Amino acid sequence: MRKPIKISVRMLIGYTRVSTDGDRQVMDLQRDALLAAGVDERHLFEDRASGGRDDRAGLAAALAFLKPGDCLVVWKLDRLGRSLSHLLATVNELKERGVAFRSLTEQMDTTTPQGEFLFHVFGALAQFERSLIQERVRAGLAAARRRGRRGGRPVAIDAEKIAAVVTALEAGTTKAAVCRTFGIKRSTLIDSLARIGWSAGAKLQGSMNDAPTATDRGPDRQAVRSAHGAA
Repeated sequence: MRKPIKISVRMLIGYTRVSTDGDRQVMDLQRDALLAAGVDERHLFEDRASGGRDDRAGLAAALAFLKPGDCLVVWKLDRLGRSLSHLLATVNELKERGVAFRSLTEQMDTTTPQGEFLFHVFGALAQFERSLIQERVRAGLAAARRRGRRGGRPVAIDAEKIAAVVTALEAGTTKAAVCRTFGIKRSTLIDSLARIGWSAGAKLQGSMNDAPTATDRGPDRQAVRSAHGAA
């Protein structure tokens, strides 16, 4: 059986990262591992910053230095990506540029068939994680709706004010005048009117009893109808 052909790499570029200046030993461990893997000391880039930061100067310099045919080498996967999705996005961007990626600890090397397969497994796991999160969110929203609660942003205009606004509009007041009088933005007014089904020249669809309130988390909707009638 023939061994898989390994893609040749033009140059190895190393990247190391520690979170604080006090992690000197960890930085030395990473540097030693990269040098032992064949990375030239002149081609080492480093950061002393949290992995969650987007503005890592060392990483930006390393990515800019890479050329097609090069390979970015890290000690561990978590040195490069702040999350699995960020890691996959970065490696995909490298692949599009013709740059390989290698992680020494996990033995991931996209220049080999095994490494490429492992990378695709990571991608599948990330997609599975996203699907689980979306499923939990949908289930949570459905459970909240069954209990009379709605998701989304709180409504900007409370029940009493929207009732007064509708009364003014039905009396012939322009939307511009209503916005000035009640101190609300036009976009907020239009959105709030759309929520309760009000349109110019027509009465509310249904009743004000269906109008959402400022908290919109199981409010006393009778207050909307009462306020509208009182106005």
